[in-house]
Amino acid sequence: MIEDKTPEMQGPVCPVPVAHNEQIVIGHGSGGKMTSNLINKSFLPQFDNPVLNEGNDAGVITLDSRLRLAISTDSHVVSPLFFPGGDIGKLAVCGTVNDVAMMGATPLYLTAGFIIEEGLNLSVLNQIIVSMKDAAQEANVEIIAGDTKVVQRGYGDGLYINTSGIGVFKHNFDISGSSAKPGDLVILSGSIGDHGMAVLTARNELGFEVDIKSDIAPLNHLVSSMLDTSEKIHVLRDPTRGGVASTLNEIASQSHICIELDETSIPVHPHVNAICEMLGFDPLYVANEGKLIAIVARDDADKILGKMHKTQYGKEAVIVGEVKESPQDRVLMRTSIGSLRVVETLSGELLPRIC
Repeated sequence: MIEDKTPEMQGPVCPVPVAHNEQIVIGHGSGGKMTSNLINKSFLPQFDNPVLNEGNDAGVITLDSRLRLAISTDSHVVSPLFFPGGDIGKLAVCGTVNDVAMMGATPLYLTAGFIIEEGLNLSVLNQIIVSMKDAAQEANVEIIAGDTKVVQRGYGDGLYINTSGIGVFKHNFDISGSSAKPGDLVILSGSIGDHGMAVLTARNELGFEVDIKSDIAPLNHLVSSMLDTSEKIHVLRDPTRGGVASTLNEIASQSHICIELDETSIPVHPHVNAICEMLGFDPLYVANEGKLIAIVARDDADKILGKMHKTQYGKEAVIVGEVKESPQDRVLMRTSIGSLRVVETLSGELLPRIC
């Protein structure tokens, strides 16, 4: 979510004025500009509070001087339900585990809500439930509460899942999208675009087969090892909807800094790159579900990177850019020929129903 920059409202909160015929479109779920506008204009003015207005992947609350909690929720509407490397169940668990972990917290418990379409084969549902169990075991979290609802045939894509997660802080670090500082370096944990392209190929719309698997993974153990290595991790974020480009723009806006990327340093698997070139996609905007962005102090970057390389999901981690003071609220790309270009937030919907 994006930080609310509207002036403080006085008196009772009133409904947000909208055009009479303005409607929700698929682009409002992209994670890009349209999502940000929807959040800032409709949700934040009504739900206004300091925790929500931080604009991070999870809300952080302090119950007493010794107990801080990170709480997050996410809904998963991927189509098809199964794709190379994963399914909606694994996606639901890992997505929420990662949102909690990106605050520097240790995820402990999840809840799960299932919106099931009439006609879904029970064996399919059971397969997804087993996948969730396996993902929860890998992440070392427990699913402790849930809910099920059934909607009429034709009113869902087989199955939607909502998961909420809660975690505790073992370190007293202030990790937030607003904590990036000039001079920091930007680390990417591995290749980008794998998830979005895997979902696309699973729809059999390309006319040929490509060996691409989703990168879905729980990243909490990777984050834990990083936090044990350094106190100078300022920002953690998983670039899901809207991809790396939209995520970095969120961070740049929250911290009021400039992020400059090195195009030649950004890892993209050859098959992903080939499909993106063929279809006119930019991998920077394609969704990921098992990668993280870390913005860290320059003097600890090599130490953090070395630790990441020793983990299962950080073996391909690389430094891809740096934080500069200006121009504020901007992401720039140093291209392979040495020029600078602006990297904007995703403006519409690149791929529907990918997370």
